[in-house]
Amino acid sequence: MANDTEYLGKLQDYYAQHNVLPPYSTIMELMGYKSKSPVAALITRLRLLGFLEFTAEKRLKPGKRFFERTVFDSVPAGMPSPAEDSCSDSLTIDQFLINQPSNTILVTVKGQSMTGDGIMPGDTVVVEKRNMANVGDLVIAIVDNEFTLKRLGKDKKGFVLHPSNPEFPPIRPEGNLEIFGIVIGQFRKYR
Repeated sequence: MANDTEYLGKLQDYYAQHNVLPPYSTIMELMGYKSKSPVAALITRLRLLGFLEFTAEKRLKPGKRFFERTVFDSVPAGMPSPAEDSCSDSLTIDQFLINQPSNTILVTVKGQSMTGDGIMPGDTVVVEKRNMANVGDLVIAIVDNEFTLKRLGKDKKGFVLHPSNPEFPPIRPEGNLEIFGIVIGQFRKYR
């Protein structure tokens, strides 16, 4: 018999495909129940755990914990070690990457100038909008009314924007340099 974690997984998969949670009748089919009373009991359990909530119209919606993912302790990138299913916690991507939701945006990277930092074309960077940055920060800068992603530097002549790919030259703003935000994280999709 399946457990609540498996049932939650089915609801998460349904939500990922349809961008809405299913009605009771569909949940009954998804879970293989013969009546709606086990659906009501499941929803109650998942609500108490914070995975589901009701809207004002009494429709199901994802709760605060619905998008949590299990965090495994670690995996070596070098020599293999014994496989153990040891989970330390669970968290959402927002909890992990985002400090200020109201000032955070996602930006898709174009171009090859930051590949030395592991930032590839098509990657998504998480940007905290702010107009101040420290030397060494990865920044989204506005130079002469154009956006660029570079590492902020400074020398005797002033601020300079450094690419991490040696095939690209540094950018020394001739006019106005404005910091749009700093990069606080990144991710990419492999499939």
